[in-house]
Amino acid sequence: MAEVTFKGNPVKLIGSQVKVGDAAPQFKVLANDLSEVTLDDSKGKVRLISVVPSIDTGVCEQQTRRFNEEASKLDNVEVLTISVDLPFAQKRWCAAEGIDNLQTLSDHRDLSFGTNYGVAIEELRLLSRSIFVVDSSDKVTYVEYVPEVTDHPNYDAALEAARNAN
Repeated sequence: MAEVTFKGNPVKLIGSQVKVGDAAPQFKVLANDLSEVTLDDSKGKVRLISVVPSIDTGVCEQQTRRFNEEASKLDNVEVLTISVDLPFAQKRWCAAEGIDNLQTLSDHRDLSFGTNYGVAIEELRLLSRSIFVVDSSDKVTYVEYVPEVTDHPNYDAALEAARNAN
C-alpha cells in the first residue's frame, strides 16, 4: 500500500490498491439524479477517473475545473469525478460553477468505488485524491495515488495517459 497522509498525518486506506495492467474493478456509485452508475456504463470508452475528497474544497474545485476544461479536448474519453459528496451537493456545485464536460458521481452510499480502488480513507470516510485511466477494454493504464491528500495530482501525466489509451 502506498503511504498517504492528510494534512501531514498518516491515514489508512481501505481496500486493495489498483496497479497499471490490472483489470479495472467494478463499482456502483450514484449520479446526480440518484441513478446507479457502474464502470460498464461507459464500456468501450477510455475513462479518466478523477477522485477528490470533497468537491467543496479548494484543491478539489481546481482539480474538477481543470479536468472539465480538458474534457472537451479529449476524443472518446469520458471524464468522471468521484467523491463521497451527496449527489445533490455535486449537482448544485456543478451548476454554480458551469461544470458540464464531465460527470460527477457520489460514492457516499457504500464506498463501492473507494474500497474497490483502495482510496477510501478509514479515519475520515472520504476518498483519497487519486487519478485512474481505464482503457476501452477495461484495463487500467494509469494510476496516481497522491501521497498528500491536500496536494494536486499530476494533471499533465494523467491527461497524456488518457490521450494515449484506446
